[in-house]
Amino acid sequence: MELVESIETRVSVRSFTEEDVPEKTVNEALRMAILAPSAGNLQSRDFIVVRNALSKKRLAKAAFGQAFVEEAPVVIVVCANLNRIRNYGTRGAQLYCLQDSAAAVEHILLYVVSQGFGSCWVGAFDEREVSKVLSIPDNIRPIALLPIGRPMKEGFHTSRLDASELVHREKW
Repeated sequence: MELVESIETRVSVRSFTEEDVPEKTVNEALRMAILAPSAGNLQSRDFIVVRNALSKKRLAKAAFGQAFVEEAPVVIVVCANLNRIRNYGTRGAQLYCLQDSAAAVEHILLYVVSQGFGSCWVGAFDEREVSKVLSIPDNIRPIALLPIGRPMKEGFHTSRLDASELVHREKW
């Protein structure tokens, strides 16, 4: 699948078949994430791969009951590493590590689509609870949960604002 096709076909998937996601696919998704750009090439993001049923159940609860988190065969938790970005001070901790993580998330989402899998970028969750479930140290901040699996049904595209409402040239 070409990049443009991956971008155009990516949708949020919230229901998955029971088919497993091969470890090779997960590892390649992580390799793509690691290739994402990062501030100063400090790569201030880390990844936790979760397959354990009890852990996924606890993550779903931490995600305010979003059951599809538990139902996915695998969940990749993308985390900002605050130690790795400290050279950039407060701005690095408040912004750059989030940008680094977001770029990695998008690479994962596009890669899994190219392989016939689906995912959903989950940002609504209790960070403290996710940290507790996964024994995440204090200098690491969970940014996104990415449940990944074979889509149970075809997703649908949500509407997008027209470029004329979003794009500004030269100034606002």
